[in-house]
Amino acid sequence: MSPDISTSVGPIVLERPTMLASGILGISLDVFGRLYKEGAGALVTKSLSKEPWDGYPNPTIIGLANGYLNAVGLSNPGAPYFAKMLSSNQTIPIIVSLVGSIPEDFTFMIKQFENVKILGYELNLSCPHVEKVGLEVGDDPELVRTIIKSVKKESKVPVIAKVGLGSSDYLKTVSTACESGIDGITAINTLRAMAIDVETGRPFLSHKIGGLSGPPIKPVAVRCVYEISSKFDIPIIGCGGISRWEDAVEFLLAGASAVQIGSAVGEKWTGVFSEINNGISKYMERKNFTKIKEMVGIAKKF
Repeated sequence: MSPDISTSVGPIVLERPTMLASGILGISLDVFGRLYKEGAGALVTKSLSKEPWDGYPNPTIIGLANGYLNAVGLSNPGAPYFAKMLSSNQTIPIIVSLVGSIPEDFTFMIKQFENVKILGYELNLSCPHVEKVGLEVGDDPELVRTIIKSVKKESKVPVIAKVGLGSSDYLKTVSTACESGIDGITAINTLRAMAIDVETGRPFLSHKIGGLSGPPIKPVAVRCVYEISSKFDIPIIGCGGISRWEDAVEFLLAGASAVQIGSAVGEKWTGVFSEINNGISKYMERKNFTKIKEMVGIAKKF
């Protein structure tokens, strides 16, 4: 009998352990449907704000030798518009990513999705290149506590916090999130980085500083998942540099129950989900695992 690759992140149940990461192809219901059919267990939307954001002027993204550097600036059409777009959804497992700077931003946005069929919310507490949101929020434990408690009070679906590496100890952010009733943690977001054109002397990105994604950040992300799993009893979604099934398995062994794929979609397109799912299944069969949960956190035994 084939291994069962379904999994759960706390109360969120997924048919497959691979998810679309926020910010990648994240603003179209049609695209979500296609990715779901191609093997994604869930789709995380682009981070949405209370009102539409234009983001930064081009250039906002550059390809590196082994990854990407981006400072898009969280451009999005706003939560009210996006909620209307998702109102016809009945079957696609969607997690809505939200970004804001005060609790009222988040509670306003949640009200927009009250009658929309979604799996849950992912709170972006870790965007590395937009002021007054993201990491600046995640680095403030009291603000994290207030936001999560406000969201949990209003939300009818599970809530996940996406953490990253800012100016403070990210484990304190995780600890605060757990104490505040969060249902799961996504780790990690992109890392603050930059690149400079040696011919012109100018930074490549209009914003100068951006977020590094792709294979270069995977060892950092695996380490963070391992540390979170070792210190907290909280479901984890691993994110950062996953492009092969071996990468996904590594995150599972470190303590994640599911993984998110972002940059690899740009390289391998929609087939990356089924490719990684099939690789995980064959690995489980070879290692005599029957369920994903049997693999989760094995590395902590050594």
